[in-house]
Formats: sequence, structure tokens, C-alpha cells
Amino acid sequence: MPKIGPGGQKWLKIAHILFACMWVGGGLTLTIMIWWVAASDGMELYGKLAAMKLVDDAVIIPGANGMLLTGLLYSLFTRWGWFKHRWIAVKWCINLYGVLFGTFFLGPWLNALPPIAREEGMAALLNPVYAHNHKMLLFWGTFQVSTLVFGLFITVLKPWKKKPGPASGTASAA
Repeated sequence: MPKIGPGGQKWLKIAHILFACMWVGGGLTLTIMIWWVAASDGMELYGKLAAMKLVDDAVIIPGANGMLLTGLLYSLFTRWGWFKHRWIAVKWCINLYGVLFGTFFLGPWLNALPPIAREEGMAALLNPVYAHNHKMLLFWGTFQVSTLVFGLFITVLKPWKKKPGPASGTASAA
């Protein structure tokens, strides 16, 4: 596969970082909102949930998809490859888990909340579907953001790099 040059890699890195900021920043925003933004009436509850859905739709989803796309381009068209280092494989797992779990669980749980709050106001807090989805978002949303932050750490620290062997100068998978 042909590789992109240094200039193209810089633009790819800019895009990758921008999408990472969107995904992680949006995820942190939702985590803060779900844990610490309280509503005092039904309209505030609906407004909070509608704002969370907007952040998900306009920031998190494009950021996650952009990370997936730019990660794919990195793996295909740069020297980093797919599994050259274990930390890259871990980042792929985090990215794929995040996109899939967000698509099939976190997104639907969040999307169900605003209509319930709009219809029932503060009584939504007693609705079993609302209570279940809210509890799942508290736990799994926080877990997801934690995995994304972990992904940022391993991006910068690049642990598990190939290191030269002690005497032979050969690479080992330490």
C-alpha cells in the first residue's frame, strides 16, 4: 500500500486530534451533565436531556466516526500500520468498542430519555424505562469516557513499544 508523505501525515494528525477532541470532549460533557446537572422541573429536565442528545448527535458521533476514519487512514497509509505496536491494537479495540457500544447501546438509551421527559416532566424519574436508561448511561457512559481518556494516555505515552533486545539488538514485544 502506498504511504502518504510527511505533509499529508501532518494534516491527517490534525484531523485525528480534532476528532479525538470532539469525541472525548463531548463524552466528558455528557458525563458531567448526567452526574452533576440537576433539573428542578420537567422543562429543565427535558432541556438538559435535549442538550445532551444534541451534543451526542453533533459532537460525539462525528468525532467517533472521524476517529474511526482517520485511524483507518493512519493504519493503511502510514508506517504505524495495524498491529506494529500493542498500543495501536489497544487503541483499535477502544475505538471499535466505543463506536459499536455507543451506536447500539449508549445512543439508544440517551435518545429514549428526552421524549419521556417531554411527555411526563419530573414524573419521568419514576418511569422504569427512564430509570433503567439513566442508570445505564451513568455507569456505561462513564466507563466509555474512561476508556477514551485511557486511549489518550496510551496515544501520548505509547507503552508496550517494541524494544531492542539486551544483547542482540533485535526487537522484542516487551
